[in-house]
Amino acid sequence: MATGTATLDFGAFPGKTDASLAVTGQAAIVAGTLVEAWLRPVATAEHSADEHMLEELAVFAADIVAGTGFTIHGRARGKGRIYGNWTIAWAWV
Repeated sequence: MATGTATLDFGAFPGKTDASLAVTGQAAIVAGTLVEAWLRPVATAEHSADEHMLEELAVFAADIVAGTGFTIHGRARGKGRIYGNWTIAWAWV
């Protein structure tokens, strides 16, 4: 099992509809590992902790590479764009 945090960057305003980042250094991860990622309500330079709890942003983990890591994906729900950095927490077992 491992846990951690990361920053998902949607770029400068007006931002993008999706963003991703690779989490590496996970030597014990295997192809069938269950991985989860979620918004963590910790402020960034662009967004308050409250915004982290209210933003319509879907976050998920996928693309596991055994012995290496996985990718965290974020996608705006609805038709809008999202900008700036967002704090993400993740865990795998």
